[in-house]
Amino acid sequence: MCAARLPWVRQERSRTLQKYLLIAAGGALGSMARYWVAGTLSGRAGTRFPWGTFVVNITACVIIGFTITWLGRHIELSRAWLYLIPVGFIGAYSTFSTYEWETFTMMEAGELAIALLYVLSSVALGLAAVWVGAKLASALS
Repeated sequence: MCAARLPWVRQERSRTLQKYLLIAAGGALGSMARYWVAGTLSGRAGTRFPWGTFVVNITACVIIGFTITWLGRHIELSRAWLYLIPVGFIGAYSTFSTYEWETFTMMEAGELAIALLYVLSSVALGLAAVWVGAKLASALS
């Protein structure tokens, strides 16, 4: 029998499609929110200090901390919220919050050395990667 005719295969494909649609919807809202918040703050506060990006990153940390903790305690709610908010919305709004959440969970688990390694290597290698990317772009220009 063809797998497409099996009801559980169709149901699984439907669930997978639903996840991606929720992620896409959350991502669209998150990217629009990021653009609006960062643009509004940069327009009002200037660009000497990147207030827009700073506020986006910090608010994303609050949202991811609240959402994952709250949804974890209210498991009876649909898992769809996990795809819509932390993965979709926050994923598009700021990935900094994911980095902070992962560091936080390592620290809570008592993995302080791993958390410190993650923080230091992410900052150092991230800056180095930006430098490499900028140099590559300059070389190709």
